[in-house]
Amino acid sequence: MDHLHAYWRMEYIKAPRLPEGANPFADLPALGNDAEALIIHRSPLSYLVLNRYPYNPGHLLAIPFRAATDLVELTPAERIDLMDEIIFAKAVLQAAINPHGFNIGFNLGAAAGGSIPHLHAHVVPRWNGDTNFMPVIGETRVLPQSLDATYQHLKATADRLSAKT
Repeated sequence: MDHLHAYWRMEYIKAPRLPEGANPFADLPALGNDAEALIIHRSPLSYLVLNRYPYNPGHLLAIPFRAATDLVELTPAERIDLMDEIIFAKAVLQAAINPHGFNIGFNLGAAAGGSIPHLHAHVVPRWNGDTNFMPVIGETRVLPQSLDATYQHLKATADRLSAKT
């Protein structure tokens, strides 16, 4: 059996935990500054935010505004809206950074990796050969662009695509 070790994730694991009851996914939309919150798009019932601890450059999260911890808690309208945000996230990433593929999914529950008790979908762009020796041996992630620059590029693309619809 082969093992893949992601040592760079220790930065995330060791990051200070949120105070009991705190929920950044509920707080981010209320900041009043989407650039500071890294929110690239808002729909009526959900939003897209750039992940502060990305697996890959452009890693987005699709999050319903209303706090829920499981898909079954969403109303039919929220389910449709969230899926539309996931599809929009994929379109934004395809137009902005042209990945070769995507990982899209949910971590439901702490045992599945859900570290924040608020439902969110990961939309992770992937490229052929994007997993290399740097994170495994060098304990270093190589992100070719700052979060701020990535945010500006994805936000501009999201705005352009939203204007077309």
